[in-house]
Amino acid sequence: MAPEETLPGTVEAYATAIGPDTDALIDEMGAQAEAEGFPHVGPAVGGWLAMLARFAGAKRVFEFGSGFGYSAYWFARELPADGEVVLTEVDEDELEDAREYFDRADVDPTPRFELGDAIETIDEYEGPFDVVLVDNEKERYAEAFESVRAKVAPGGIVAADNAVAGGTIDVEDLRARFEGEDVDLNSMSAGVAEYVETVRADPEFETTLLPLGEGVAVSQRER
Repeated sequence: MAPEETLPGTVEAYATAIGPDTDALIDEMGAQAEAEGFPHVGPAVGGWLAMLARFAGAKRVFEFGSGFGYSAYWFARELPADGEVVLTEVDEDELEDAREYFDRADVDPTPRFELGDAIETIDEYEGPFDVVLVDNEKERYAEAFESVRAKVAPGGIVAADNAVAGGTIDVEDLRARFEGEDVDLNSMSAGVAEYVETVRADPEFETTLLPLGEGVAVSQRER
């Protein structure tokens, strides 16, 4: 089998094996995601999200799209007792699942569960936030960034999931777009491209790509 076919899966498994340990709750949440075919970042990316929170010395985290709380729980394991993680979700059942998981979680920071549009929700919160996860509708990623950018702490991090794959995202079209080719992008790919162009054009943020899971664009605000 060609290396390009085996490398992504091999690296993902390797990253999971050497990354932070999961626990029974993470494993249960992962099993639910697998059983329901629900998209989640998985333990390799979850471990990196936790590490990003640690690098940023995070106390406050905001998520644009939380599902049933998988990524939020990874963050919460790294936050101090006086920390806060804000979960947003438009699906009431998923948010209730998140509440139930956090009720059983052995973590100290305060979770806040917000039902409704995340871009409207962020207007109700004051900054600063140390880490922001963008994982809502891909067509609104740039809008999400614009709504939160001023509330990101100096040295804080904005991580956008699905920067490479997921849904109808086409990484070859994205690569061609950023190499200067004129390509027609579907709506999800166009949303990701608009986000990357927006955050890269912001002089206060530096962006890199974490090629695990479905790809995470990681941007840090200058200190």
